[in-house]
Amino acid sequence: MSDIAKQAGISRQALYLHFPNRADLLVATVRYIDEVKGVDARLAASRRAGSGLERLDAFIEAWGNYIPEIHGVGKALMAMQDSDEEARRAWDDRMQAVRQGCAAAVEAVDGDGLLAPGLSVPEAADILWTLLSVRNWEQLVETCGWPQEKYVSAMKRLARLSLTSANA
Repeated sequence: MSDIAKQAGISRQALYLHFPNRADLLVATVRYIDEVKGVDARLAASRRAGSGLERLDAFIEAWGNYIPEIHGVGKALMAMQDSDEEARRAWDDRMQAVRQGCAAAVEAVDGDGLLAPGLSVPEAADILWTLLSVRNWEQLVETCGWPQEKYVSAMKRLARLSLTSANA
């Protein structure tokens, strides 16, 4: 916190007036990144989708194409989270937001009567959240060399195949 205050040109006490601890500062930082990168505008198509399948596809498109932009920060927070409670809290805060987006998409699919038989909404949301994890993106795009467009297309296809009765 001292280093941050010094870089910002304020006292450490002034920094603590706004952020009582490092965890709050990290959470505010990643939320600010989302704001600057226009995450709400990116999710607009998903939120206004006319059907559950449209919402599912639009959410996957928005999140899947956002991952490369936040990957550096995410990778740093993921690397620190085992030994740094504040980093874990900041990363968990953002991943819970993604999980809520997954749940909203799955609820829309279920609302259209297209959720795969035998899956509950919470189970399907968990599966989608796991499918769209940053680690999975790293494996496919960075390790396997998939182009970004192929990754997004494959995630849409896999989500439909595993979560819906539409399978299209």
